[in-house]
Amino acid sequence: MGCDGGTIPKRHELVKGPRKVEKVDKNAELVAQWYYCTLSQEKLSRPIVACELGRLYNKDAIIEFLLDKSSEKAIVEAASHIKSIKNVIELNLTDNPAWTGDKGNTKGDKYDDIQSARFICPVVGLEMNGRHKFCFLRNCGCVFSERALKEIKTETCHRCAVPFQEDDVIVLNGTKEDVEVLKKRMEERRLKSKLGKKAKKPKAAETIVKSDVVEESPGPSQTNTGKDTTSISSGEKRNIAFCKGTAVEGSLSSSSGKDGKNASGPFKRPAASKEEKSEAYKSIFTSHSSAKRSKEQSSNWITHTAYYF
Repeated sequence: MGCDGGTIPKRHELVKGPRKVEKVDKNAELVAQWYYCTLSQEKLSRPIVACELGRLYNKDAIIEFLLDKSSEKAIVEAASHIKSIKNVIELNLTDNPAWTGDKGNTKGDKYDDIQSARFICPVVGLEMNGRHKFCFLRNCGCVFSERALKEIKTETCHRCAVPFQEDDVIVLNGTKEDVEVLKKRMEERRLKSKLGKKAKKPKAAETIVKSDVVEESPGPSQTNTGKDTTSISSGEKRNIAFCKGTAVEGSLSSSSGKDGKNASGPFKRPAASKEEKSEAYKSIFTSHSSAKRSKEQSSNWITHTAYYF
């Protein structure tokens, strides 16, 4: 009978047993790792950078993440280890000539080939689509397939000839084991850089202090010569002062003896006699004959001035 408030049981309520875990599509996971930015979930576009754990990012997204200092900033696990722009390396990627991208038909009848990738290995030619392991060198940022580094063993980059070591090789989008190894290397590298900076600071301070001490403290020869020079200079000053005093006294006595009759004091200059005055000195005054005018030069109607007489 109906309308009694009963319910119809569902299948999972009747069938008892363990639930099947939904499997993640591998193709979708590979596309998300190799074609999209780990931080912004947007399509990868140059410039592309990678962190020390081998994850791919757009450089613009990293810069925006570092510049965002607001309190509402979301803490992202994928970028929690990135503290500055120096913690990422810009990648030197090789374009795939067979990749068409978005140039094809976009009306809905287009077939997207997941196997086709935008970038390839410059040595072997494998496509960087996640089917093969790829690595990059931390020193220069060049990207190669793992097969190329194993087949052609060398200590310099195949593309730019920059020397590198095994620790400088970072696997892109590696497994959990690869990420753990890379994380240990990253922590060791950062500890070394911190210790190196701390060791440089006291050394620089010591060199500055030593240079100041050397400049301020004179040598023994300098101290002795300084004392000798002071004594010599003081003796010379005393002799010079004594000579000057005697010379002044002698000059004063001689002047007082000669010009005592004409001068009222020892320092008074003797007055010159009228006969000793020259004609040039006399011509300065209006009383001189050269300053007077003749009657012809002066007119009758002009008022006579001192120059007339």
